[in-house]
Amino acid sequence: MQLPPTVTPRAFERLSEIGASADGKALRIAVEGGGCSGFQYEIKLDEPAEDDLVLEGQGEQVVVDSVSLPFLSNAVIDFSEELIGARFVIENPNATSSCGCGTSFSM
Repeated sequence: MQLPPTVTPRAFERLSEIGASADGKALRIAVEGGGCSGFQYEIKLDEPAEDDLVLEGQGEQVVVDSVSLPFLSNAVIDFSEELIGARFVIENPNATSSCGCGTSFSM
C-alpha cells in the first residue's frame, strides 16, 4: 500500500518564513531521471497543478505530481539548517542508496 509523503512542521514553517503562499506558490517536490545515482529530486517554488497531490499545513502547501508520487511513497519532507547550509531534505524509505549531496538516489 502506497502512503503519501508527509511534511514536517519545520518545513511548513520555513515556507511560511519565505512567504510562499503569499506569492501564490507551493513547494514542488518532483523526481526526475538523472543525477549520479539514477534519480534526482527537483525542489522548487511553483504553482499547484490540477493533478498534484497537495499537502497542506500552517497555511502553506507542498505539491507532488502524479508521476513522482510512487517514488515518494511514505517519504518525509523536512527542512534542515546546518553549518554547510539550509535546505529542504527528503528522507525517502524507497531509496536503496543516495549520493553524498542528498539530491540523487537509486531504487
